[in-house]
Amino acid sequence: MSRFIAVDRDTAYLLPPSVDEWLPQNHLARFVVEVIDQLDLSELTRQYAGRGSDAYHPAMLLGLLVYGYATGLHSSRKIERACHDSVAMRFIAANTQPDHDSIATFRRRFLPQIEALFVQVLMLAREMKCLKLGTIALDGTKIAANASKHSALSWEHANRIEAQLREEVQLLLKLAEDSDSRPVGDGLDVPAEIARREQRLAALAQAKDKIRQRAAERHAVESQAHEAKCAKRQAQRDAGKKPRGPEPEPPSSEPRPGDQVNLTDEESRIMPSSGGGFGQSYNAQAAVDTATMLVITAHVTQAPNDKREIAPVLDKVQALPQALGCVSTLLADTGYFSRANVQACLGHEIEPMLSMKRESHHAPVLERFAADASAPETDDPVLKMAHLLGTKTGRALYGLRKQTVEPVFGIIKRVMGWRQMSMRGLDQARGEWSLVTMAWNIKRLQCCARREEQGRQMPTERSDLSPGDDARMSTRPLRRLAPVESVAPGQKTNPLRSRRVGRVQVRRAPRIRPARRRLGGAV
Repeated sequence: MSRFIAVDRDTAYLLPPSVDEWLPQNHLARFVVEVIDQLDLSELTRQYAGRGSDAYHPAMLLGLLVYGYATGLHSSRKIERACHDSVAMRFIAANTQPDHDSIATFRRRFLPQIEALFVQVLMLAREMKCLKLGTIALDGTKIAANASKHSALSWEHANRIEAQLREEVQLLLKLAEDSDSRPVGDGLDVPAEIARREQRLAALAQAKDKIRQRAAERHAVESQAHEAKCAKRQAQRDAGKKPRGPEPEPPSSEPRPGDQVNLTDEESRIMPSSGGGFGQSYNAQAAVDTATMLVITAHVTQAPNDKREIAPVLDKVQALPQALGCVSTLLADTGYFSRANVQACLGHEIEPMLSMKRESHHAPVLERFAADASAPETDDPVLKMAHLLGTKTGRALYGLRKQTVEPVFGIIKRVMGWRQMSMRGLDQARGEWSLVTMAWNIKRLQCCARREEQGRQMPTERSDLSPGDDARMSTRPLRRLAPVESVAPGQKTNPLRSRRVGRVQVRRAPRIRPARRRLGGAV
């Protein structure tokens, strides 16, 4: 007769239940609560006037958002539902159920203050001895905006639609004048149709004004570049050299046919995606520490390329507290390379490691093990950086870039499930990206703390290690090994076979091969 554990959902608890007993001690929700309790939330709490009904504490709402973003819950309605269904969310909310409007209002209201909390999390990591700045890797990724690219309106299409609407308005006005002598079609309300087209014309006029404004901003930048080119060519003429190529043409201040504006999120831009094609996106930048994979700085830009993103990162690094340490090296791919960026890094006393070309994936073996070339006798910073990138030390250091920042973007998009902005506008996008990276840092910080705790609890065996082996093994714990008896040379160890790992003799069970069926007398 089968015996089963009784399933009883009707009997009440003899004592009040505690959510604390239902959650494991090493759960991420506990770590999120502990980290937020260490943060200074005075900038958030002082903005509450104290009037009206009691408000939810900012620490609790911030904990719900951080844990939600860390586990793939970005919608305020999903977080509200999880406060009823998830034990971890109930633990963070202390068995309260805030509605989605309170969560969404809190997120929208305190996005500017989250950037300061982002730095506080880094300081906490420093106090836990998990972070010391040195080498950072910089890269960017495209994040879809909360808008469709089909809502974008180009300058050429806007002019075509405007001409069509004006012709229709004139046609409707003529129908209204001839309505006494000629009947109008059934269901056609001429005044309503005229008013609808006038509203669309007004919206088109606003969109065209924004496109003109962007064209003027671009014209100012292109004018500076044109003046620099003309000055360079004039300097060559003054030196007695003939400039190569045709004379640069002055830029036009008029909008181009392809200039666009999105009617849903006007601050987002059409950007090329990594999988091919184009999308309505923002360019999210992150500088990651190579030792701990913690995000050091994060910002969002509207530029589709990364040429101008070194300066904002250097300014953010300069603004970090001195207790975090100093950044010594900056790793970035070829999208960030320019002479101005190299000089900007050196101006901040940071060694630039910016790739000057696309690196091949499989370099020839003789090239990889070739001796380093002699350093060039020049003061050109670009040539010095090129030589450093070609050395063995430089290649090994630059190799940390891809294995540091790329996994961060991959985990944020695939594991945490954050691929699209929840709010619209550049300021909201920057605040949400700070919230996402702060959630990633707390999630990563828990992994570092857990590994350190396991390393303290794991015993190490050093009886048979040489001094050199002891130095190599001092940074990580050994696996727990079963006690092994000494085995003489040539002695059989059946039924257990042995293998040697370093200087430790380990026995393992023999491999059990599955029996093969006999077919026609053959095995």
